[in-house]
Amino acid sequence: MILSANDAAIAQAAQALQGGQLVGLPTETVYGLAANATDDAAVARIFVAKGRPADHPLIVHVASADQVPVFAAQVPDFAQRLIQAFWPGPLTLILPRQPGVATASAGGQDSIGLRCPSHPVAQALLKAGLALGVQGVSAPSANRFGRVSPTTAVHVQSELGPDLLILDGGECEVGIESTIVDCTRGEPVLLRPGHITRPQIEAACARALRDKDALAQAAPRASGTLESHYAPRAKVRLMSAQDIAAKLQALGPHAHNLGVWSAVRPDDGAGLGAGVVWRAQPQMAEEAAHALFSVLRDLDARGVQQIWVQLPPDTPDWEGVRDRLQRAAA
Repeated sequence: MILSANDAAIAQAAQALQGGQLVGLPTETVYGLAANATDDAAVARIFVAKGRPADHPLIVHVASADQVPVFAAQVPDFAQRLIQAFWPGPLTLILPRQPGVATASAGGQDSIGLRCPSHPVAQALLKAGLALGVQGVSAPSANRFGRVSPTTAVHVQSELGPDLLILDGGECEVGIESTIVDCTRGEPVLLRPGHITRPQIEAACARALRDKDALAQAAPRASGTLESHYAPRAKVRLMSAQDIAAKLQALGPHAHNLGVWSAVRPDDGAGLGAGVVWRAQPQMAEEAAHALFSVLRDLDARGVQQIWVQLPPDTPDWEGVRDRLQRAAA
């Protein structure tokens, strides 16, 4: 059931978390499927509901940096600077885990992903849960494993059914999942790009940001980093605007069940035909990130068999969008 996120609904959701139940939670990135992070039985229900492998770790969401010592055994200086710069916000840090804490959420690893969301409903629920002894919530995206992430409460309900308690916090502002930085190997390592960019991270922590395979020690597994992820039912193909226009021209009236997401309308005013659904891709990275998953879901709902997407610029501000598109097309 979808509940308007008033005080009564937030209190109800906090009690549900304390009782080991799952809750649909709005954040500034995407909607999450939340459970009490220190209740391994409750966290196991997340894996079952999503159809997610139990060794694929979850991100723990906390109300503030005060909860970090509950889950993390240590916080390097550069990680502390990132917390001060970007929390609350769309940044996840992978840190050494306190032994025996959030074992199920860690997916069998000795590290843990921590994030402090900025969405006011998420903050209210985390604080209400904390008053009931819930130190943090594990909350991967509230969708079936590997599919398109939800950015509205209705998306969550369509994925996970009418019985789940879902707090409606409106449409997610950012629209793609958090940036993930590994802080367990002595240097900051980018595991997943997102709204917070490489230059911003490097400026905040005064360290060069390494790529995940740049160090000899293997990167810890992290949420949303599999090669194939964020995928709609339709096949996603990435290409240049010129290739999209040329292929559409070659197909002519034979183009059927095709969705197109491009910055420039590819028909040059000649008309796309009834078999093609075009959506305008914003030319600003933040606007494109906000729209991405909603566009993929909309085109899926229209029954298209393929989605042709104009691959955006290869610049730091677009890195998060490019990452999600490349995984959706994998």
